This record gives sequence, C-alpha cells and structure tokens, in this order.
Amino acid sequence: MTDLLKITKTGGRVVTLQLEGNLNRQTEDDLVHAAQREYDSGARFLLIDLRGVEVVTSAGLRALHTIYKIFTPESEIQSWRAEHPHDVYKSPYFKLAQPSPQVHYVLSMAGFLQSLYIYPSAAEALASFA
Repeated sequence: MTDLLKITKTGGRVVTLQLEGNLNRQTEDDLVHAAQREYDSGARFLLIDLRGVEVVTSAGLRALHTIYKIFTPESEIQSWRAEHPHDVYKSPYFKLAQPSPQVHYVLSMAGFLQSLYIYPSAAEALASFA
C-alpha cells in the first residue's frame, strides 16, 4: 500500500474496503491486490466505500472494473443476458458507496452506473446485500 491510498478493511459476510486518497495508476494495484486477497480468502461480497477518495483516474476505473470481474461470475452475467436481453446486469456481489460528487461524475461518465449499484451511504449499501 502506498501513502497515496489508505485501505481499511471491515470484515463480515460483506467485506468493506474503505478508501482514503487517490485511486490512480500509482494505487490501482494496491486496491486490486486487496480485493483479490479477500476473494481468495473466501469473500464473495465486496463493498468499496469511496467517501475518502479525492481523485479517480482512468487507472482507478480500470481497478474497479478488474474487481468487478473478480467478484462477478462471468457465467452469471451471460445467463442473465440470455434471459433478459434488453436489461442491464448489475452485480449483486460488488457495490460502491459514498462517492463524492466529483467521483460520482467520473463513474457516471465512464458508464459505471450501468453495471454497478452505487449508494449514497455505506449503511444503505450494506443493507442491499441482504
């Protein structure tokens, strides 16, 4: 982990990674490795709390996309698309919470609102996993 991104983990049925700092080329591997460790340890539900994130660059978006792919089974996506060809699949396994207005704008412009649930609070996001 670099000084540019602090990752704090909260365990349970849903693992929460709370981020503080910048999500960019210098920190993307830190976040992906943290998420991969949780998945390899048996976690199947992940919430990333973005309340402390100041900047998300294209590399940060790449990290979030990579984590989406880690936690969301491709076979489930394909099955959903076959059954719901006109609907958009949103992962029930990986969600985001509390992005600042600037970060939310970046996520929106990059199309992440189409495939990820993004909640205004961590409590709302955690409740949505039930």
